Amino acid sequence: MKFLRLSDLAASGRLRGQRVFIRADLNVPLDFAGGAARITEDTRIRASLPAIQMALDAGAAVMVTSHLGRPTEGEFKPEDSLAPVAARLSELLGRPVRLVANWVQGGFAVAPGEVVLLENCRLNKGEKKNSPELARQLGALCDVFVHDAFGTAHRAEGTTYGIAETAPVACAGPLLAAEMDAISKALANPQRPLVAIVAGSKVSTKLSILQSLARNVDQLIVGGGIANTFMLAAGLPIGKSLAEPDLVGEAKAVIDAMAARGAQVPIPTDVVTAKTFSATAPATVKAAADVAEDDLILDIGPETAQRLAEQLRRAGTIVWNGPMGVFEFDAFEQGTKTVAHAIAESAGFSIAGGGDTLAAIAKYGIEPQVGYISTGGGAFLEVLEGKTLPAFEVLARRA
Repeated sequence: MKFLRLSDLAASGRLRGQRVFIRADLNVPLDFAGGAARITEDTRIRASLPAIQMALDAGAAVMVTSHLGRPTEGEFKPEDSLAPVAARLSELLGRPVRLVANWVQGGFAVAPGEVVLLENCRLNKGEKKNSPELARQLGALCDVFVHDAFGTAHRAEGTTYGIAETAPVACAGPLLAAEMDAISKALANPQRPLVAIVAGSKVSTKLSILQSLARNVDQLIVGGGIANTFMLAAGLPIGKSLAEPDLVGEAKAVIDAMAARGAQVPIPTDVVTAKTFSATAPATVKAAADVAEDDLILDIGPETAQRLAEQLRRAGTIVWNGPMGVFEFDAFEQGTKTVAHAIAESAGFSIAGGGDTLAAIAKYGIEPQVGYISTGGGAFLEVLEGKTLPAFEVLARRA
């Protein structure tokens, strides 16, 4: 996918003296205890710094905006303000960061080498529906638009899409460019064999992802409640485990689609069960065919985990979304742990995304060994569905 990069514009000197508008993702958690808003976790702010610093170092006049929470358009409330973010940005950048309200129609000054934070963009009327009038006003504010918020890349809103169409130049910041590169490497031009792990509680929430991947991957590993539905499709008992019996037909269709291409959906041959869903419940390893009517399947068994680990170590590319079992409970974590370490040991390129996946990566300390960790939950899932994200489409077109 061809697109302009902020780094190329900076290196070429094209940003000097230019007004640069950066759409970042500064949607951080806030604690309002005691009355004053306090940022409880600032990872997204720190992740936004490279784009801001790059533009500043290149001599640009820098404007940054983001959404925060779920405000009502046109109705400002103090809890919707980016004021705490402006204060934290100022600390991290070591320079003043002025917060600008009511900024859509311009009228505010920003000098080369200065950065201002534009108040919560979702307060602007027409933002979520990408109003053409708002898009025109946004594009008039800048010489260069920079999209650096992958978490919003699947939304065609005013500050994520409309401005990209109307600004004189539109490019990807370092965060978004890294996502675009990683996704292209994993899905558009993968090294084979391509192995995808799709896990979660319900097939229904990821059915379109499974169907899309079934057309492309060499092995489709399923886990969690999704694996239970596939076990039903394979004629195996699952006891009282979480599953969706009404989607067995769809699961069979995915298995058949893979088989027609000579590809596989590995079905667990053993599982770890319990009688109750509890961290203290005794764990029992059973052959998949021996699951009792009152059993809950809470993890894949050691034989299955080792078989999957061997496949992952031989993979050319791995896409990982979801844990294999209830890894939060120590007695039912071995399947996810084994798979995680196999991904870390694989020489293939790996890309991982999703909140539970990131939690597993952190728990097992394998972050340095994962090729790329995606920062966008919904956007990452839509890519796996085979959709072209609005941000990718408009930046490629503008390039």
